[in-house]
Amino acid sequence: MKDLHILPLLSLVSLATGHGAVTSYVIGGKTYNGYDGFAPSTSGPTIQRQWPDYNPILSSTSPMMTCNGGTSAQLSAPIAAGDNITAVWKQWTHQQGPVMVWMYKCEGDFSSCTGSGKNWFKIDQLGLTAPPLTSANWGTAVVCKNLKWSSVIPKQLAPGNYLIRHELLALHQTNTPQFYPECAQLVVSGSGTALPPANYMYSIPTYASMTDPGVMDAWQEMGRMSSVGFLLGSSCAQHVNMYSC
Repeated sequence: MKDLHILPLLSLVSLATGHGAVTSYVIGGKTYNGYDGFAPSTSGPTIQRQWPDYNPILSSTSPMMTCNGGTSAQLSAPIAAGDNITAVWKQWTHQQGPVMVWMYKCEGDFSSCTGSGKNWFKIDQLGLTAPPLTSANWGTAVVCKNLKWSSVIPKQLAPGNYLIRHELLALHQTNTPQFYPECAQLVVSGSGTALPPANYMYSIPTYASMTDPGVMDAWQEMGRMSSVGFLLGSSCAQHVNMYSC
């Protein structure tokens, strides 16, 4: 007979092992450890803002959406505009949903940079690459296979202190989108002067509503899925080298 007292604990373990989070970053061949939500006392200083566990955020309006509850980290990583950053997941299991990478320019030092306001812009994303919606032809399936995601910091981006936010949106469960964001602190160098125009900036949370066509379950019969966080239109072409649209 099973011990009924351990069943809730086993359920929590099962839930945790079914999800994931960014646990390190690679920049210029150097690995920067991320935060370990299950062993905070042994995590050590990190460029990543603290996150609590592998569990998802279930509302696009939750304050946790900004950086999964994280505030200022102890460290930051240098990166040149035009260089690659690779986020690494210790585990990830979901294959239906988009990958999105956002940045936010801090006005001052990281300790006072909260990520608030309409200043987030997207530099990378991959959604559904081929039908059907229930297939593994999604950005999150790439993460599931490789446990990493590489993005280029826009070459003409103005230098300064930035938050970079990797977000996975899991759509495998009917009517229950699951958001998994983590943030890290970057010091971007370069001679660029550009930032996206105001109509390409978003607030997080609230960049998308729970009824947005891009926040849906992968089992619905839909002919087209909008990319959450993007403004779609002819003006995208002139900005494609700056950030995704």
